[in-house]
Amino acid sequence: MLQSHQVEELICLVTSLDKPALVEQFGSYQASFPVDFTRDFLESQSVDRLRHLFVAMCLHTQRMPEIAAHAA
Repeated sequence: MLQSHQVEELICLVTSLDKPALVEQFGSYQASFPVDFTRDFLESQSVDRLRHLFVAMCLHTQRMPEIAAHAA
């Protein structure tokens, strides 16, 4: 389970990502369940919606994403 400071770190990290970086994360994040969003669907969503979906996915898996320093 993510600790409260990790949840805060996750939200700050995801907030710093732009749309292309978020779309990339959906393709590379190792979830314990199928993530079957199409690229067309992801591209059609607002950046705020993508952030919400990605944070929810990370909270559900209880795992921090692996994001390269240059992407943030």
